[in-house]
Amino acid sequence: MKIKNLILIFVLAINTIGFAQNNSTYKPEREKKFDLIHTKLKVNLNFENKELNGEAWVTLKPHFYSTNKLVLDAKAMLIHQVTLNNQKLEFTNDDFQLDINLPKSYSKNEEFTIYINYTARPEKVKDKITNTISAEKGLYFINPKGIDKNKPTQVWTQGETEGSSCWFPTIDAPNQKTSQEIYITVPSKYKTLSNGLLISQTEKGNSRTDYWKFDKKHAPYLFFLGVGEFEIVEETYKNIPVNYYVEKEYEKYAKDIFGNTPEMIQFFSDKLGVDFPWSKYSQIVVRDYVSGAMENTTAVVHGEQAYQKPGQLIDENIHENTIAHELFHHWFGNLVTSESWSNLALNESFANYSEYLWREHKYGKDDVEMYMFENKKQYLENGSEDKSLIRFNYTDKEEMFDLVSYNKGGAILHMLRNYLGDEAFFTGLKTYLTKYKYQSAEAHQLRLVFEEITGKDLNWFFNQYFFGTGHPKISISYDYNMLRKTVTVNILQLQSETFQFPFAIDVFEGSKRTRHNVFVDGNDASFTFPFNKQPTLIQVNADGVVLCEIEENKVLSDYIFQLKNAQLFAHRREALLEVAKKQEEKDAFNAVVNAMDDSAYKIRVLALEKVDLINKFAKKAAIEKIKQIANSDKKTLVQAAAIETLGKLIDPELKPIFVQALESKSYAVLGKALVALYYVDKNLAIKKSKELPDEVRKILATPLTQIFIASNDDSELPFIAKSVVSGMFLVGDDDTKALYKKAFDKISKSNDTKAIQNLVEDMVVKGNQYKSFNFDKVVINLMRTMIQDQEKSTNTNKERNIAIIKESMLGIL
Repeated sequence: MKIKNLILIFVLAINTIGFAQNNSTYKPEREKKFDLIHTKLKVNLNFENKELNGEAWVTLKPHFYSTNKLVLDAKAMLIHQVTLNNQKLEFTNDDFQLDINLPKSYSKNEEFTIYINYTARPEKVKDKITNTISAEKGLYFINPKGIDKNKPTQVWTQGETEGSSCWFPTIDAPNQKTSQEIYITVPSKYKTLSNGLLISQTEKGNSRTDYWKFDKKHAPYLFFLGVGEFEIVEETYKNIPVNYYVEKEYEKYAKDIFGNTPEMIQFFSDKLGVDFPWSKYSQIVVRDYVSGAMENTTAVVHGEQAYQKPGQLIDENIHENTIAHELFHHWFGNLVTSESWSNLALNESFANYSEYLWREHKYGKDDVEMYMFENKKQYLENGSEDKSLIRFNYTDKEEMFDLVSYNKGGAILHMLRNYLGDEAFFTGLKTYLTKYKYQSAEAHQLRLVFEEITGKDLNWFFNQYFFGTGHPKISISYDYNMLRKTVTVNILQLQSETFQFPFAIDVFEGSKRTRHNVFVDGNDASFTFPFNKQPTLIQVNADGVVLCEIEENKVLSDYIFQLKNAQLFAHRREALLEVAKKQEEKDAFNAVVNAMDDSAYKIRVLALEKVDLINKFAKKAAIEKIKQIANSDKKTLVQAAAIETLGKLIDPELKPIFVQALESKSYAVLGKALVALYYVDKNLAIKKSKELPDEVRKILATPLTQIFIASNDDSELPFIAKSVVSGMFLVGDDDTKALYKKAFDKISKSNDTKAIQNLVEDMVVKGNQYKSFNFDKVVINLMRTMIQDQEKSTNTNKERNIAIIKESMLGIL
């Protein structure tokens, strides 16, 4: 599962802050009093009340001790009847659990099946800590009454962490495994998706019952139910169906978005030495999803950010990492499951690392280095060094879905792979998956598998990087002995705990590079290497494997040499940022311009963003080079960066380049060209912006907002309002956030009812992020004003409009 909305988690943390001290205690694996064996469900949906009417047959047996009491998780459910062998049983239930008195004491070898007739009420699910209505409903009805004509009616589930018990009674713990079958009754116009294979469909009047069967065993949080009007785009991997459930508009683009999936399945199966273990692989894209994506077994769900048009895909498929991530979970997480949320890294670290493996295989060295750099950077800048990968002490299990479990975990697995070697690492993964398939596991079992294969003791590695916190923070210094022709590299660890790690050091003599691999096992370590002539550069952590922070003193000439000669993307990037600060010196300026030819496209982009075309060395040749890049670089994102750089010159002579770029198939190029054109021909840029099809305008919301705000075009406020929330809170660029903050202020002070309504709806769709920014009173007052305006109006749609606003207010309150 991709990282959940961090602001939403922040809000949760604020809500529970009073409980933090008492609840941040040891969180063990859930005690197994019973073992789930099989779950059979018959469900139908009440769209009017946002409820599910269900029947459940739950087959279990005591795990070890005999007992006559059964407790199931069943959140906010109305329980109508509980029977065993047609005999009614006594039970009690509250907002969280169903307690059943069994007719006798059952032993560990006795299976039995409980029948439960119930109504699931996801809108009444409560948070166990705060006892308030929870945002984690498990079962989500999207536009169930069809009030919003711009949004389809859908129903979907989200089981992780403990959401499945919001829509069927179960033991909602990751150390349980059950097979399943489910009968879903829906209006005939809808398609359904669940785990396993669709066995039959039975029509009755205007409804249809779909029967889905899943024979193998998986954890309850991986159950999925999806309903809506979808087109199904079909592919296969060997004899396994690979399907994509998308809205009609995206049917023709589905293979462009998801089409690498069969190749991914083949690659991961080969890499792991374990064939894809399931009967099908479906992916569905839903509206208003609460996360990035979720790895429900054979029925992966994606948020609508997966939807991309050709003009976006030509730049980059921004969802490809997620597609790989959720697929890899079908081995790590679904086949072998973390036994507790404390061990979540056994799921998420591997899924994160799969993104690296896929990009390494598909796109090569530069691409995967760019990925790994961004992956580490997010963790290092997040300030999470006080958290361990395997974390038994936390306040709320949702906290585990963070940059430690994901990004740090992936980086640590990369370190382990490099320490053990590829053959041992992947043999270990195969052994682990084979030994614990259809079971749950913990980190020690992974360690023991690797130790058995390699003969190495790995306690030191797991204690440091899985069970310990932080990472090495290193200060580097050099001592040269010109008589002996040696250089000594001094490594001083600055953090309190001493880490052990292999470390690669490159010594450059001119352009000749010599790699030295050492092992650091002390707080203050030194290593001496010979040279024939004075080294031109010492590059530490030369392979980029160690997750660490490094301090060292280098001068401009070092960085210029490093920018040109370092093998690793991260080192060239580091050098470029330093060199760009000194562009008043000719060598530095020329180095920045030369970096526009780098093999890594993100270096080329960064060079274009940082180049100083105003200084005295910015001759015509540099500008001509950038013009050439704008026209012909093989990466459209680099073309877009070149256009943006040229646009900063505000030179009317460059207008033909911007106009020509408007014909590009790339939306990144088109957006940058419109903004650049605005500053040399305002009227033409606005005209072109307004002529774009609505679907393109929506995708280019940020550059168009920049143009419309700069031109004070109030007629476009309703359009701008549709993307204000995502612009303010869901992107990392400070300039973009400032732009949308300005747009928010402008809209909130306007009298444009449509713009305000669009703003409110966007806030509700995107969630409650704005709450932490104290916009509650502003937004509520806007909504009340909208209701009053609608009540006074003669608009034939006023009742519908009022209903939308009131439903939005409920979402906020």
